[in-house]
Formats: sequence, structure tokens, C-alpha cells
Amino acid sequence: MAYVDGFVLPVPKKSLAAYRAIAKMASNIWIEYGALEYRECWGDDLKTKMGIPFTKLAKTKPSETVVFAWIVYKSRASRNSINAKVMKDPRLANMDPKKMPFDCKRMTYGGFKIIVEKMAGAKKAKASAKKKSKPRRATAKDKAATIADNTVALGVVGNTP
Repeated sequence: MAYVDGFVLPVPKKSLAAYRAIAKMASNIWIEYGALEYRECWGDDLKTKMGIPFTKLAKTKPSETVVFAWIVYKSRASRNSINAKVMKDPRLANMDPKKMPFDCKRMTYGGFKIIVEKMAGAKKAKASAKKKSKPRRATAKDKAATIADNTVALGVVGNTP
């Protein structure tokens, strides 16, 4: 079962470019080590009237917005293995938390089990994968290639008297 790491963090609005650069680098590293999906989202419509707004949850200042991010893994075990490798990767391990474009101490993070998963087009993709395709008829070229492969495999070529 897929597993997700979720993040919520306040980031100064003036630091969008610096944050995006780090996020792009991080996304490459996580994907390189096996994460299935990596998303980072910059707050846009956060003045909600229902529930607790992300800005209140993250205790943002007027000059900050919220980044909502998640990484999808094949499983929790896969996540643990990938994160161990990522944390040792010198591209991230050598970063100074004091020089980040956000306050690392205010970031919230956790691992989540997926309880509902639905994607547009997923039903079509599964249905078409289940349909058995009719085998195509072998052409004369296919037959000739098969005969040549079998002849070489049997050692017939080059062994004539």
C-alpha cells in the first residue's frame, strides 16, 4: 500500500524563488532514490471560512504564506529506506538549516497511510489493461528472424562441412 509524507510550513513570500530552487533540487533527489511522486504547493487561496485556515495552523506572519507538500512512496518500508538514503545524500546533508529560506523549526511533518485513493482516468486505464489484445499475426519478416535466431542458437551457422 502506498505511503505519503506530508508537510506544512510557513515560508516568507519574498523567499519564493529561493524556496522553489531548493524544492526542485529536493524533488530530483527523492525521485532519484525511488519516491513515486513529489509535490510542493505555494499557498494561494488560504482565507477559508470553514475549519482552521492553514495560515492559522502554521501561525504565519503577514509576510508569509504556507507551503503544503507531499511525497508518495510505494510503501512505508520504501519510504523509510528512501528517506535514509536522502538524509545521507551530500546535496542535502551539507545544507545549513540556518541558511534555509524558511524556519525549519516551524515545519510540521508526518507519515500517512492512504485510506482513499482515486484518480481521474484510473478506471479507464485499469479496464483497458484488463482487455486482452488479439495477438498480431506473424509476418514473413518475423518468421525469417525467428529462423535466423534459432539457427544461430543451435550452432548451425558456421558449422557446415
